[in-house]
Order: sequence, then structure tokens, then C-alpha cells
Amino acid sequence: MATLAIQPIAATGTALTFADATSGGDKCHVGDRLFLLVKNGSGSSITVTLTTTAKESGFDVADNAVAVAAGAQTAIGPIERELYADSDGLCGIAYSAVTTVTVASVSL
Repeated sequence: MATLAIQPIAATGTALTFADATSGGDKCHVGDRLFLLVKNGSGSSITVTLTTTAKESGFDVADNAVAVAAGAQTAIGPIERELYADSDGLCGIAYSAVTTVTVASVSL
């Protein structure tokens, strides 16, 4: 499990670095201006699940499961603190598959 480094996007442009998705899952920082970018280079759709820690009316809020089509890129977010921050202050990320899947954490 890796904690993804935040890459700030600059008005002048930013060359992003994508990391391989980890089979045991990853973590990313949380914040109103933070997003997760996912590239699925495989021939099949995958699901990326962000673990929620929030409760509403005493009930757990469902995890955020996002389908990423084969060969597609998807942006997920914002990764809001109130919804996703775990005891470490981070958001847990799980993947249904990781082969040829890369991810980046970005801030606007």
C-alpha cells in the first residue's frame, strides 16, 4: 500500500507522474481541491473504490465505487475530508484489478 503524493496543477501546466496501482490498495490525501486520476490500460473495465468514513443519521455512508472503462481515464473527486478521512487523515483506495492501472493524486 502506497500513499500517493499530491501533485499541484499549475496555471502554466503540469506534467503529471502516474504510479502503478497497488494490489493491496493505496491511500491518498483528502481535501476539497484534491482529486484522484485513474488510467485503465487494461482490456476490461475495473472498479476503483474510495472508502468512506462518514455517517449520516447514524448510518455508514456507502463507499464510492467508480467504474473505469477499458482503456479509459477517469477523474474522481473532490476527495472531501468529511467524507473520506480515516484515522490517519487519508482516504483508502481499492482496485478490482491493478494490471496496467495507474493513478495520480492532484490538487487544483
